[in-house]
Amino acid sequence: MRLDEFIEFEANERAERRRLAAEKDYGILDHLDSFERRFEEHVSDDAVVGSVSPSIFVGRSNYPNVSTGLLSPVGREDRAAAFETSAAWYDEGVSIADVFDRRTSLLNSTRGVDVADAGATGGVKSVGAGGGPAESVHDAWDGWLGVQREVAIADRPVDVEIGLDGTPDLDFEVGTEDIKTPTGPRAAARTADLGENPHVPRPVKKTLEDDDWRAEGAMTYLYRRGFDVYEINTILSAGALGRGENRRLVPTRWSITAVDDTVGQFLRGSIRDNPTVDRIEVHRNEYLGNAFWVILVPGRWEYELVEMKSPGSIWNPDPEAGVYLAAASEGREGRTGYVEETAGAYYAARLGVLEHLDDRGRQAKALVLRHVSDDYWGPVGVWQVREAIRNAFEGERGTAETFGEAVRGVAEHLPVSLGRLRRKSTMAAGLQANLGDFVDAG
Repeated sequence: MRLDEFIEFEANERAERRRLAAEKDYGILDHLDSFERRFEEHVSDDAVVGSVSPSIFVGRSNYPNVSTGLLSPVGREDRAAAFETSAAWYDEGVSIADVFDRRTSLLNSTRGVDVADAGATGGVKSVGAGGGPAESVHDAWDGWLGVQREVAIADRPVDVEIGLDGTPDLDFEVGTEDIKTPTGPRAAARTADLGENPHVPRPVKKTLEDDDWRAEGAMTYLYRRGFDVYEINTILSAGALGRGENRRLVPTRWSITAVDDTVGQFLRGSIRDNPTVDRIEVHRNEYLGNAFWVILVPGRWEYELVEMKSPGSIWNPDPEAGVYLAAASEGREGRTGYVEETAGAYYAARLGVLEHLDDRGRQAKALVLRHVSDDYWGPVGVWQVREAIRNAFEGERGTAETFGEAVRGVAEHLPVSLGRLRRKSTMAAGLQANLGDFVDAG
């Protein structure tokens, strides 16, 4: 399909989606009222009744002394799996309000731990006779961390019995910060016990039993065995990967990016010697107020993400601020440092592109353009970037005779001028341009 035909087709599809979602769903207060009633029914003074945990959470504040939690969908145990972030959320077509509902419905029963030290009871840090840790995370299969690890490595939600240290103090007042960072109520946990023997897949058992396997190799092994990055980052976060006593709890936010990056590096190596795509392709997808364009160009691997955040969107809230631009890129050998400007979105988008090229047995130069509109009123996490890119390659695609034609065609539908895009984008800056393009700041 020619690029102009593709763009017209996509514009008609987007118009229909906008008509169907003309009004944003801000049913936050109704949701919290409903949750408060469920919470009162299922949480007693010192225990969570009928708890099922689909996942865990490891905080990053005060690292290495962090807060770790078991997440439980209070009153919705029969749908526990639906509350765990996964690719299924995209297939289901969850809205921003749906994500808020699910995230704030999870009771986070927490305890403070040291990332390397399980303590004498698998929870509170203690010191052994030699002055070192009494028990490392590697050895923790009982107590709080043991239960948490069993939940993380199981292939389905696990029945758990959680003892609370007093009644949680719930704050149901909704302010700006609650919308920016939707999280459920927290409760200090005293104990945790398994209500069943969790089922652990054989490949996960293999990574646990091999004390000499570096975490990167174990992650790649699990990915090659069909585990998605969502499952792997939970296992990594629980301190279940790496060499023996070097295993550590990994804050959830860090583990997500670590897995995306590690798997991405593996895939980049896999496509290194593949033939290139044979023509310039333009792919597009839109999800949760984010529009993505992926331009694939014949040549050796090269990648760049350019983000355009419209005024009034969650990360650029000032309506008078103008469009905020961020960009990061890499060549054939990858990067040597963490991407600050585009953060986790860089690695999530790169993963989706590399998976597509690996499936095709090809390589290419890839320019990803992300427009964050003011419809993105609440953050849902980088999973939506990952899944939007993964699914951008489904269905129709546009083609162009030259890279310049592709960029110019896409730029007509971006919130910034071609000149401003070229000044920010390393790849787009390589195009031949006339003086007028650079004078126009957009």
